[in-house]
Amino acid sequence: MFRSFRRASLVLAFCTATIVAFAAEAQKPTTPVDWVNTFIGTGGEGAEYGGTMPFVTTPFGMTNWTAQTRQNRISVSSYEYDDTYIQGFIGTHQPAIWMGDYGYVTLMPEMDTTNYAPEARRLAFTHRDEVSTPYYYAVKMGPDPAHKILAEMTASDHAGYLRFTYPHGSKANVLIEATRPGIEGFVSIDAGRNEIVGYNPDRMDAHLGPLALKNFKGYFVVRFKQPFAAAKVYEGVLTWPDKKEVKGDNVGALASFDTSHGEIVDAQVGTSFISIEQARANLDAEMPSWNFERIRDALKATWNQKLDIASIEGASDDQRRIFYTGLYHALLYPKLFSEHGRYYSAFDDQVHDGVSYTAYSIWDTFRAENSLLTIFAPERMDGMVQALLQDYREGGWMPKWPNPSYTNIMIGTHADSLVAEAINKGFKGFDYQLAYQAVHKDATMPPDGDTTRRWFDREPHTPYEGRAGLTYAKTLGYIPADKISESASSTQEEAYDDYAVAQVAKAAGKHDDYEFFMKRSANYRKLFNSARGFMQARNMDGTWASPDEGWTEGDQWVYLFAALHDVPGVVKLLGGPQAAAAKLDAHFNGGHNRHDNEPSHHYGYLYDFTGEPWKTQARVREIARDAYSNTPNGVLGNEDCGQMSAWYIFTAIGFYPLNPASGDYVIGSPLFSRVMLNLPNGKHLEITAAGNSDRNVYIQSVTLNGKPLDQPIISYAQIEAGGSLHFEMGPKPSSWAAGWHPQALP
Repeated sequence: MFRSFRRASLVLAFCTATIVAFAAEAQKPTTPVDWVNTFIGTGGEGAEYGGTMPFVTTPFGMTNWTAQTRQNRISVSSYEYDDTYIQGFIGTHQPAIWMGDYGYVTLMPEMDTTNYAPEARRLAFTHRDEVSTPYYYAVKMGPDPAHKILAEMTASDHAGYLRFTYPHGSKANVLIEATRPGIEGFVSIDAGRNEIVGYNPDRMDAHLGPLALKNFKGYFVVRFKQPFAAAKVYEGVLTWPDKKEVKGDNVGALASFDTSHGEIVDAQVGTSFISIEQARANLDAEMPSWNFERIRDALKATWNQKLDIASIEGASDDQRRIFYTGLYHALLYPKLFSEHGRYYSAFDDQVHDGVSYTAYSIWDTFRAENSLLTIFAPERMDGMVQALLQDYREGGWMPKWPNPSYTNIMIGTHADSLVAEAINKGFKGFDYQLAYQAVHKDATMPPDGDTTRRWFDREPHTPYEGRAGLTYAKTLGYIPADKISESASSTQEEAYDDYAVAQVAKAAGKHDDYEFFMKRSANYRKLFNSARGFMQARNMDGTWASPDEGWTEGDQWVYLFAALHDVPGVVKLLGGPQAAAAKLDAHFNGGHNRHDNEPSHHYGYLYDFTGEPWKTQARVREIARDAYSNTPNGVLGNEDCGQMSAWYIFTAIGFYPLNPASGDYVIGSPLFSRVMLNLPNGKHLEITAAGNSDRNVYIQSVTLNGKPLDQPIISYAQIEAGGSLHFEMGPKPSSWAAGWHPQALP
C-alpha cells in the first residue's frame, strides 16, 4: 500500500513538474510564440465577446485542438475561460462563435468509472493547473489532488497528439465521442492496429445553405501507442461489449488500458473529410513516430517562423502579448481544407485534386485580415484565391461565408474584393479569366427567386443569396427597403464590390466592363439624403424609408462612410473636408463608433481624407488602447477569424488598408518605436518612430527610404520592396499631410 501511495505521489509530482516547467517558460518569453496569450478573447458573457478558443494547431491548420469546457454549437464556443470543468478534448472546425462546427471528434480520459454524457464525465480544473500555447496545451484535472489526470496536446495540419498521464492504480479509460444525440455516425474498433476509427456527418450550418451534401463526413482514426486491455462501442446510453462497430445515433467507443507498467496513454488522431483511409494516411504522413516532444517542438518552430516576420521594440509587455496573440489569431484563417494534394469539395460533394481552404469570414475579413495575409503569408494567397474559384466552378458561385459550404451569412459578394486585392498586388497563381467570370456573375446575375423573398440574414434553406435584390438594383441603382432586408447597407457595400469587379475586369482586358462597373460603383450616392446629411434607405417608389431601416449590424452613423473605394466622394457629398471632419467629430464624440463590429473599423483613419490627419493619429491610438487588452476579455467584440486582431496589428505597425482592393494603405500613428518586417520575399522593411510614446502620438514628418513622404499613403509594392519608413513623433499636432485631398470618383 505504501509503495502504491509513493508511486501515485511520484506521478502527481511529475504532473506538477510538467505544468510548473512550462508555466515558468511562459513567464520568461524568449521567442515570439512565447508572447502569445491564447486566453485573450476566451472570456465574456453571452455570445458578444471574442469567442476565441485556445487552439493548439498549425498556421491555417485544418483541425484545431482545444479543451472542451462546454459543448459547442452555433453561438457557443468549446472553451470559455470562466468555466471550471473540462468535458473532453475536441478536434474542432468551428471557426467563429456565430458559426457551427462540422465533422468534429472528441476524446476524454476517464479513470475507474465510465461516463458518456458530457456533464457526467467532466472533471474539475483550475487555470493554475493549465498551460496553453499555440503548440502545446497541458492541464491537470480531477476531483482531488490524488486523483488528477494530466492531459497534454500538440498538433499538425490534420492530426492531434494527445497524451494522458493517470494516477497510479487507477483504471485508465479513453472515451472517443464520434457523434452527439441526434446525429447518426459510425465507430469501429480495430484492436490489431490499436485503432478506433469512424465518422461524424454533423454540419451544424447545413440549414443555412442550399446544398444537401450526402457524402459529407468528418472521418477520424484514433491510434493508440499502448495496446487495449479492453474496448467496446456504445450507442446512446447502451454499450455493446460484443460488437466491434456500430452505426447509429450518439455513438462512440471506450478503450481501457493496463497501467500496471506505466500510467501514460498516448493517442494520435488523424482527421479527414475524404475517407478513413485518408485520415490514416494524414496521420502516417504527419506523425510517423511516437515522439510527442519532437512534434511539439516542430510546431513551436513553425509558429516562431511565422510570428518572427514582425519583430517589435518599444512595446510594453501587455502590448507585446496583444500583438503576437493577434498575429496568432490572424494566422488561423482561412483554414486548410485539402489533404496532401486532394480535397473534398463541399460545393459539388466530390473529391478533387488540388489545394483548398475554407472558413473565410469574408464580410469581416475582406477589410484587413486578408490584407494582412498578403504581407505575412503571401505564399498562401494564390491557393486561397484559387480555392474560391474552385468553389465557383464546383458550386456555381464564390461563397460569402463557407463553413465549409454555402451559408448565406451576411451581405454583399466580398469575395470580389479578395480576388481584386490579389490581382492589384501582383499575385498571378490563378486564372484571371476564370476570376473575371466569377466576379462578373456576382455583379450581374440575381439569385434564384430574387424578387420573391426578403432575404433575411440566416434565413434557412434558401437558394444561394449572392447579391440579394440585384434585380431591383440593376434598374433603380439601389436596393429598395420595402422589398429586401438590409438594403441600405447592401447598396453601399455592393458599390464597393462593383469597384472590385472593375479591377478584375481591367486585369482581364475587359475595358468596357471596367468603365461600366466603375461608374456603377458610384451608385451608393443615390442613398445620400442631403437634407439630413446621412445615407438613408429608399423604397421602390424612390421615397425615403425610415432612417433606422435597412442596416446590417449598424446604423446611419456606422454606414455614412461605407464606400471604402470613394471616401473623397463621401467627403464631397457632406460639403467638403471641413464639414466631413465635423461629422466625424460628432460620430466619435456622440459615442457612435462601434469598434466591436467591422463596419466601424476604418473610421479612425477617415480624418486623413478631411485635412486633419492628426485626429486620425489620436483616434487610432485611443481605440488601440481601449478596445484591446491582455486579458480573457481582451477583444472588444467577436474576433471574427482574425479581423479584430488584424486591425490592431496594422495600427501598431502604422498603416491600415482602408480600401483593401486598391493595394494602398493609409497611415495612422505607429504604437512602437521600431518594427522590423522580415518579409517572406527576403526583403526587410524597418519602421521607426523617433520620440514615440503614449504622449507623443502625433506625426511631425515621415520619410520613406530617406525621401519625404507628404501623403498619408503607402502602397503594397513599397512595403514589399523593403527599406526604411521613418516617423518623427511629437506631443502636438503638426501640418504633416494636412494638404492631401484626393479626388472623388466621377
